[in-house]
Amino acid sequence: MEIKVLKNVMIKNNSIGADNRAFFREKAVLAVNLVSSPGAGKTTLLESTIDKMRSKYKVAVIEGDLYTSRDAERLEKFNIQIVQINTEGGCHLDARMVSGAIKEINIDDVDVLFIENVGNLVCPASFDLGEAKRILIYSIAEGADKPQKYSTMFKTADVVLINKVDLSTACRVDVDHVEKEIRSINDKALVLRTTAVDPHSLREWMMWLEGEIERSKKSKD
Repeated sequence: MEIKVLKNVMIKNNSIGADNRAFFREKAVLAVNLVSSPGAGKTTLLESTIDKMRSKYKVAVIEGDLYTSRDAERLEKFNIQIVQINTEGGCHLDARMVSGAIKEINIDDVDVLFIENVGNLVCPASFDLGEAKRILIYSIAEGADKPQKYSTMFKTADVVLINKVDLSTACRVDVDHVEKEIRSINDKALVLRTTAVDPHSLREWMMWLEGEIERSKKSKD
C-alpha cells in the first residue's frame, strides 16, 4: 500500500512538473532549481549571481525553507520579485508548491527564475519542479565522499558547482579527487569550481547561465 501511494504521489508531481515546464517555455523563462546540503552556499551564490546579472536580466526567486524567511530577506536588497515557500518541516519543494508560487509572480517580467530548494541531498533529488536545469552546489567542506553516498542527486544535476574551494587546504580535501568522484557518477554534468563570495571565481558559471537565458529567450522567437 505504501509503495502504491508513493507511486501515485510521484505521478501527480511529475504531471504538475510537466505543466510548470511547459508554462516556463511558453513564457521563455529559464527556471533553475538550486539544490544542496544546508550551508553549502546556495543563498550566497544567489546573492553574487543576482548582483552581477540584474542590470542585464529580470530575475525572480522562489525561496524554499522549512520555517523562516531569512534567505528571502537577504535577497530583498536587490528589489526583485521573491516568493517564500515554507514547507513547515517538509524536506523538499514539490511541483504543486512551485505552481502555486508562480501565480504570485509577474512572469512576463522575468527572464530567469531561481528556485532555491530546501537544503537536503536526498528528497529534492526525486521531485521534478518543472525546472529547465538543476544546479547542485556542493561545498568542499562536506568532504569527498558525498557523490557516492548521494548518487541520485549527483546523477540528476545538470551543473555541479564545487563551492568553497578556497577552504580545500584547511579541510584537507583534494579538489581534483572530488571532481573525479563527481564525474564517476555523472559524466555529462558541467562541473565548475567556485567560491561564492569571490565574484571572479563565478566567471564560467555566469557565462553558462547567460547562455542558457539567451537560449530560453530565443526559443520564443
